Amino acid sequence: MSVKNAYDMVVVGSGAAGLTAAITAKKAGLSVVVLEKAPVFGGTTAFSGGVVWIPGNPHYEAEGYTEDREAVHTYMKSEAGNKYDAGFVDAYLDHGPEMLRFLERETEVRFVRTLYPDYHPEEAGGVQIGRSVTAAAYDGRRLGKEFKRLRPPLRTITFMGMMFNSSNNDLKHFFNVTRSPVSAAYVAKRLAVHLTHLARYGRGVQLTSGNALAARLAKSAFDLGIEIVTEASVTELTREGNRVTGVIVTLNGQRRSIAANRGVLLAAGGFARDASRTAAHYPHLQDGGEHFTPVPEGNTGDGIALGEAVGGHMSAGLPNAAAWMPVSKVPYPDGEIAFPHLVDRYKPGFIMVTASGRRFVNESWSYHDVGRAMIEACHGSGKTEAWLIADHRTIRKYGIGFVKPYPMPLGPHLRSGYLRRGRTVPDLARSIGVDPTALADEIRTYNEGARVGEDRQFGRGTSAFNRYLGDANHGPNPNVAPIEHGPFYALRIVMGDLGTFPGLVTDTQARVLDTQGVPIPGLWAAGNDAASIMGGAYPGAGITIGPAMTFGYVAARAIAGQPATEKTK
Repeated sequence: MSVKNAYDMVVVGSGAAGLTAAITAKKAGLSVVVLEKAPVFGGTTAFSGGVVWIPGNPHYEAEGYTEDREAVHTYMKSEAGNKYDAGFVDAYLDHGPEMLRFLERETEVRFVRTLYPDYHPEEAGGVQIGRSVTAAAYDGRRLGKEFKRLRPPLRTITFMGMMFNSSNNDLKHFFNVTRSPVSAAYVAKRLAVHLTHLARYGRGVQLTSGNALAARLAKSAFDLGIEIVTEASVTELTREGNRVTGVIVTLNGQRRSIAANRGVLLAAGGFARDASRTAAHYPHLQDGGEHFTPVPEGNTGDGIALGEAVGGHMSAGLPNAAAWMPVSKVPYPDGEIAFPHLVDRYKPGFIMVTASGRRFVNESWSYHDVGRAMIEACHGSGKTEAWLIADHRTIRKYGIGFVKPYPMPLGPHLRSGYLRRGRTVPDLARSIGVDPTALADEIRTYNEGARVGEDRQFGRGTSAFNRYLGDANHGPNPNVAPIEHGPFYALRIVMGDLGTFPGLVTDTQARVLDTQGVPIPGLWAAGNDAASIMGGAYPGAGITIGPAMTFGYVAARAIAGQPATEKTK
């Protein structure tokens, strides 16, 4: 690949923010290059669920849903608290739907509706449905020779390399494979097709979720002639006076300068893999706890550091430094990999306890809410961990973490130590270092309500969001069942994340601001390199990718001379 010495726009990072910006700028007539330090493109987006939270999006409007802007403001004000910024919410509401329409009209990107409620749908301004869409499935072979450079999905959330759709309907067939002929046929067909592709291409080609979104964006970029240069590490921004004029990049072991005649966009994924920044921002690390992130290894805060070096500064005071994600550590021959607990906690028959043997949260709240509660519950203990508990009937029906449902065997996971087992509840408690009396008492208390479909401690199943990811075929409560059929099982849970919230302070045109609030000429930021407009909150599915793509789009428009109305955050 021949990289030129100058472009109108240089994009640092190849996730959803960077690729959306690159496509938008190219469509506006600019020359663009995307520089990615990893050997693969797609960024954190390729690992994600591919869900995008866009209030007022056209997919729901077409079905008769009408978004109430004031309701969005009310909900965001409740979620973000004193970090709520009306100007940024307005910019998001203006340009998010516009961005979706543009991509679907002009590129290979396609979205489909989901049934996701907001994460707190009963709060003022929250909705039961209508704000989250997800990338439509995609055939990776359409990328041609570039398919091999697409970041594969996170290994732990595939089955033999097969990806699942970001929908309850897809997963329910796998959970029901031994109980429903329809589900068995569905799964058999999916597996047969996948194994054929695996033999021929070395990986699954039926892409879903974030992998489909990354592939669709990349194919659109390639179709426009945009170069996505991998193994290209940007180490410095060049300047003339106070204006950013380009980058210094290491390519093939050589440092070289690339000019950006219009501007540079930083979209390198935030700092979830930067040990010094996470130590300063993650409260459980300051408390002596452990953190194990599933995000790509390259997310080391490079973009933020580049911005700081030319006068930018990070946001401060957010109540949460990341989108918290409870994870377990799956042992592989080449090391441990994080498994994000996105599904199992919602099913009936699971509870989580701390080392005290006591529950601490409604386990069917969002990963971020459960993670925040876990950090608070473990504060002062010197370790941030919990145990996900279930009985034999439950894990054979739903699996637990990386452990798949029946008929897949439990033995390998028990032998590796990933899964713990006890003949009785006290036996299990002793095997995980929890007080046997406390755990037995907690399960007894939980079971009293669970036998009639109630969670009398934390109210599981009382929210539409809880119920959405529960088991609709289990009554009377899709999230609650007793834990009483031994043997009993436990899985150790530690804290992870899906990406960081603090980032470079920008305005509503995505321009990076200096410490005086003045835009730095020639420099923009989007995605996790920019401060989250959610104020450290997590209101719904897709609140990371939605703003990333929207403000990548806004940045490119501004660089091309089509700026939005200015407002700073």
